[in-house]
This record gives sequence, structure tokens and C-alpha cells, in this order.
Amino acid sequence: MIKAKDCIRGITPYKPGKPIDDVKRELGLSEVYKLASNENPLGTPPSAVEAMRVMASACALYPDGYGYDLRMSISEKLGVKPGELIFGDGSNEIIKLLSLVYLDKGDEIIAPMPSFSEYSRLAGVCGAVCKAIPLTEDFIVDLPAMVGAISCKTKIIYICNPNNPTGTVINKRLLLQMMHRIGNDILVVLDEAYFEYVDDENSPNGLDFFKEFSNVVVMRTFSKAYGLAGLRVGYAVANESVVNDVNKVREPFNVNSLAQVAAIAAFNDKEYIKKSINYNKVERDFVSTSLKTMGLNVIPSQGNFVLVNVGIKCNIVFNELLKKGIIVRSGDVFGYPTSIRVSIGLREENNYFLKELKELL
Repeated sequence: MIKAKDCIRGITPYKPGKPIDDVKRELGLSEVYKLASNENPLGTPPSAVEAMRVMASACALYPDGYGYDLRMSISEKLGVKPGELIFGDGSNEIIKLLSLVYLDKGDEIIAPMPSFSEYSRLAGVCGAVCKAIPLTEDFIVDLPAMVGAISCKTKIIYICNPNNPTGTVINKRLLLQMMHRIGNDILVVLDEAYFEYVDDENSPNGLDFFKEFSNVVVMRTFSKAYGLAGLRVGYAVANESVVNDVNKVREPFNVNSLAQVAAIAAFNDKEYIKKSINYNKVERDFVSTSLKTMGLNVIPSQGNFVLVNVGIKCNIVFNELLKKGIIVRSGDVFGYPTSIRVSIGLREENNYFLKELKELL
């Protein structure tokens, strides 16, 4: 039997949240609410659905590998050059591409702990190792500690803002201090998957830092606020030299035609995105306040999810909620054995979750 590379053997596959249909089949349930994967409860924008309907008849043709129309749309709105954009099959692929381009065996990345697990997993695929830096006592990414962990082997620093799974944000003043302390030979990746939901004025806009520092990459996605998680399309803003290197390893048709036209429609649908942001803020406050009234500790979140300490083993809570048709994320995978992460859903879903959690506890 042929063996995988040494660096592959120790990698644990990414385990996503349980799909709704799997839970229905396994438990014989007719109604299941998925509050585990930070998806948009308002669904796919009608404008994107219509764009896909029109494009459907052209699916016999390969997609535009350059993504011209999507590129021009984002370039104009964000005020960046077309050549400063990378598109991926979700943000995950962009992380993979950056790893392939910049990481060799023995190299290091620095990332918060806990945070998005794909940073370390995809670094491991290239034989690199991850220096995981614990969050502060306030569950915030510890920028000074990350700077202190830099070595001659450091190639990439990942900062998820808002951080997943805590929903906390960094301070733009501290980020600026950090950027002035590190050399431009280290790539600083600002993962802003939940950027649209942020209303904290002290949280940075990655594009401001991209315009000032040539080694900053800003990642964003259409999977959250734009309601297109099933289409898998993300993008990054980066220096043109970075884009050129990434294109050397990027698959030529990595973002399909339906995803491209849907992303354009969603990106320009101001009414939908405004509705999504406002809805999330109202429901996030409602869920957080309701959990606090139960006497539970809720980390203040700027995302479309909250992390709550339920006070008992999270796998017990996860399994009991699952029996009731509620899928949440168990906190033990993040190193929080008595916490769960719950996505913000529709009011009906949120009420049902709160009711069942209260009865369980």
C-alpha cells in the first residue's frame, strides 16, 4: 500500500457541521434547524437566484477563468485594481493557495487559538507548522503575543477578525502597531469573513491596511452576509505580485459560472445586504440577551454567531439539542469543553433553540 507523505499522516480532516438531511435520516426527524455553520438565515438573495436562472442555459461552456465581470464589479466598489484580486472556491481555497505558494517544510505560520482551523491544517499539508497563540483573557486575538512569536521561519500570520468562534474583534490601533513592528517579508492575512456584520468603530477595515502595507492580504467571502455558502466563492485583495504568484498554482476554472453571476448580483444588491446586516444585529442581541437572562456567560460577538458557556460538558448539550432537531457547534473542537457556538437564525429558530436549551439546563 502506497503511503502518504509524512506531513499528511498527522493531519486531521476538517469536520464541518452536520448537514440537515443527515440528522433527519439518523434521528427520524421531519424538522431540523441548523445553527452550526454561520450561514445566512434569510437565504439566497432573489437577485442571485434570478442571475443563476439566466446563466443556467450556458453551463455547457467553461466559466470565465479570469472572472472579468465579478472582478470589475468588486474592483470598482472597493477602489482596488482589478489585478489586486484573487478569487477562490470559498476562502478555504485562497488559504490553500497561499499555503502552496509561500510555505515549505519547516516553515511556520502564526495564528490565534482558537480560530479557523483551516489555517493550521493547510499549512500542515505543505509541511509547515503552526504557532498557535492563545487569545487574551477577554477572548480577543493577542496581537502583541503574535508579534513576540515571530521567528526567522515565520512566513504567514493569520488574523481572523471577527474571530471565529468567539466573534470578538481586534483594535485597529494595535494592528497598526503590529504592522510597524514586523518586516514586509511576512504575509499578514486578515480574514474578514464576517466583516459586513461589524459595527464596532474601533475594529479595523482591512482595506485601509492593504493600501498602506504591501504584505497585507484581505480575505472576504460571499458565504456569510451575502447568502451564497452553497456556491463556494470567496475573494482576497492582495499586492499584484502576490496575485501573480497565486495564479501560478490556482486551478484555471476554480469559480464556476453560476457562482460568479450570483456573486455579482448579491454584491450589488444593497437592499438585501442591508436587510441581512440589520436582521443579524437584532437577532444577535436578542439571543445574547436571552442567554444572559439564563445566567449564562456569552462572549460579546460582532459576527453572526455567539459562543456561550453552558456550564456543563458541551457534548451532552450538543447531543441533547440534536435529538430536538437543533444543530449547534460543540465547543470542545475549539478547546472550550463547556461551551457551544450557535449561529443566529430566524426568530422562530432562535426561540426554539432558547426554549430547548433552557429546559435542558
